[in-house]
Parts: sequence; C-alpha cells; structure tokens
Amino acid sequence: MSELNSELEKIHLEIARLLGLSRENLIFEYQKEDEDKIVLKLITVNPRHKQSFLFHQESGFGEMDALHKMLDYVKTHKHSKDSYTIQWSLKDGKELHTSYFRGKNIYEVLDKFYYGKDITSTIIFSISLNPIS
Repeated sequence: MSELNSELEKIHLEIARLLGLSRENLIFEYQKEDEDKIVLKLITVNPRHKQSFLFHQESGFGEMDALHKMLDYVKTHKHSKDSYTIQWSLKDGKELHTSYFRGKNIYEVLDKFYYGKDITSTIIFSISLNPIS
C-alpha cells in the first residue's frame, strides 16, 4: 500500500469512528470533476437493510484535500444542517424502515435518500423535520 493510500485509509477510519460506524459501512467515492477538482461522496450503508445513502459530498484539489474537507465537515459542521426522519419501505418489501438525514432543506434530503437508486424502488411514507434540540 502506498504512503498516500495508507494516509487516506487512516482518515477513512477516523471518519468511521467519528460517525460511530464500522469502516465496512462507508463508501468513499472519488470522482474527477475537471483538471484539478475531485469530488468525494461519502456513502453510508445500513448493515440491517443493506441500503446505501449519500451522507455528504465535498470538492477538493485532489483526493487528500477533499478527504480533509470531509473530515472537517464530520467533526464540526454536520450538526449545522436540519435533521429529518424518513419512514420508507422497499417497493416489494413488507418492513417499514426509519432513516435519519441532515440537509439544508427537504430537497437535499431526498437527493441523499435516492442517491444511486431507482426512484421507483422505494416507497416513502413520511418525511418530517425533527424539532431543534
């Protein structure tokens, strides 16, 4: 493993620790945006129902820069957005699931919920803005 990959993985593990998740339940998706920019999308996978959701995305000048911005977001900014609860089920499922998201508005929360999914694969029963605590 290269020194860069080793350093990236250390930060991946730190983010997992801060979120209270195991490393296996996080996907760090790096995408080249243009010549200089990298977009990092942090995706969480729920171990119970195996569904994945977009947690947050950051842009940076290279993987390390984007990852440091993500670490900063997790440490200091994640609670600056409103908290929402979504109750949903898989289209052919019998079980009701409850998932929690943070976003600046309901549209951002829906984008996170549907990230990487066919919009017809789930049924949303309710979305609510949680009270400020």
